[in-house]
Amino acid sequence: MSLRWDVLAAILGMVLATFLCRAGGYAILRVTRPPPFVQAMLQHLPGAIFVAFLAPALAREGWPAWVAGGAALLVQARLGRMVLSILVGVGVLWGIRALQ
Repeated sequence: MSLRWDVLAAILGMVLATFLCRAGGYAILRVTRPPPFVQAMLQHLPGAIFVAFLAPALAREGWPAWVAGGAALLVQARLGRMVLSILVGVGVLWGIRALQ
């Protein structure tokens, strides 16, 4: 089996583009100070990414997922611990499915 040169060039080009996007962000933020609204947006990004992964699962899985999501949201609102809220949500969903 051999690797074609055009496929190898495409792979290396994608590697370079990915590296430049990631490293470029760090390089820019090292020398400049982002405006306050950008800093606030970056602080909320992990929660937004979590919701983006969670929303399709809630829509697809029905009421057990909504109950587990509510439990996770309650733990997050009370304790402010993302890992604990995820564990509670998964545990509640597991428990509901075990009882069905």
